[in-house]
Amino acid sequence: MNNVDSAQYSGRNQAPTACEHCQGIADHEPWCFTCDPRVHYAFEIVRDSSLMTLTDTLILHSLGAAWINLAASTFEL
Repeated sequence: MNNVDSAQYSGRNQAPTACEHCQGIADHEPWCFTCDPRVHYAFEIVRDSSLMTLTDTLILHSLGAAWINLAASTFEL
């Protein structure tokens, strides 16, 4: 029996992993978080509203939207 280095062949049978945001395997979708800076910004301000620009804050305020940090607020029923 031949001694074959298994590390040499270890990557051949593994399927590539899909992007967790767009599920693209070979290429990302144009709207993917990792490719489009506008989508990246939107994703980040949903996670942390303090990253929102002053302009966006004023626009949303004028439309009646209120951004609150749910992780920091407490709710009472």
